[in-house]
Amino acid sequence: MLELDRVSLPESSESLRHEVRGFLEEHRDLVGEPNSDFTTGYSPEFSRALGKRGWIGMTWPKAFGGGDRTFFDRYVITEELLAAGAPVSAHWIADRQSGPLLLRFGSEKQKQTYLPPITRGESFFSIGMSEPNTGSDLASVRTAAKKVDGGWVINGSKIWTTDAHRNHFLIALVRTSPAQGENRHVGLSQIVVDLRNDGAKVRPIRNMAGGEDFNEIVFEDVLVPDDRIVGEPGNGWKQVTSELSYERSGPERFLSAFRVLVEFVRLVGPNPLPHEAAVIGRASAHLMTLRKMSASVAGMLNEGKQVDVEASLVKELGNNFEKLLPEMTRLATSSARGAGTAWRSAYEQTQLLSPSFTLRGGTREILRGVIARGLGLR
Repeated sequence: MLELDRVSLPESSESLRHEVRGFLEEHRDLVGEPNSDFTTGYSPEFSRALGKRGWIGMTWPKAFGGGDRTFFDRYVITEELLAAGAPVSAHWIADRQSGPLLLRFGSEKQKQTYLPPITRGESFFSIGMSEPNTGSDLASVRTAAKKVDGGWVINGSKIWTTDAHRNHFLIALVRTSPAQGENRHVGLSQIVVDLRNDGAKVRPIRNMAGGEDFNEIVFEDVLVPDDRIVGEPGNGWKQVTSELSYERSGPERFLSAFRVLVEFVRLVGPNPLPHEAAVIGRASAHLMTLRKMSASVAGMLNEGKQVDVEASLVKELGNNFEKLLPEMTRLATSSARGAGTAWRSAYEQTQLLSPSFTLRGGTREILRGVIARGLGLR
């Protein structure tokens, strides 16, 4: 069943919003060229400054370096950072989902070891889910971890692993025991891999924009200690699907192309032509609706609710909008008027990055399957 609660951001969020804008102004030298896609700006220095301010791991307990704050507070900071094009990629995955996963399923030792450095902006994580030649079928992973004395030996490979060539750790989904007949969800586990010391081979994948945020990781008899298994062996499917709710529902799922709209509004000025005003109105309507939906999921997460279907809907609709927005502005802008402008630069960069929008966090076919099952249509 699909259910989106009606929520409103608390009044305190407005003062927090101004705090974030002041912080960004104070650290303008670290922001660089703004881009609203959360994967484009990698700055450990910015992440450390954010951690020092207490804005990483905000919702986590203070015992592990967190701030014991609400998901609404985190939501406000997230959308302000994205709207400003801040370089958040370094700490992004650790803050968004690896930390919450460890907080929910990790051992006390894992929490004490991994969470405080994340909140300080000193430790960065990647996600090891997708594999070559398996498409979007997450349950078909073949990377295996075999139990040996004192640890687990991993063999296999992962792909589309964001920032693995510069992050510290990877939480990999691996098969630790055979599937039971047609039930392929049995026998999967999650394990923490030290990307700098365990011997995994990380190979960056250059994209059309010239960046190398995606990677392939190859495991050849990579040995990791016993205490790196997250939760109980065999519980990996439940764990990995729980963290996808964090990955799919945030404002990054509809703000990756936001810079294009910002620069389009600046380009047309205070007196846009009727067709330009129509584009602004249509885009704004999409944004306001998606923001309401995303904030609703944040509120439901704050209450500990299960939001798999709702989060998938936010990502599916958000990705559609991210693909549509650049074309809306392009069709409304003449070649002569757009040439050499900040809008043109933002448009071209977004077009180069946009193929990844529907890949990361689950393809639209997978998301539509989740939504269909949630609605009882499948």
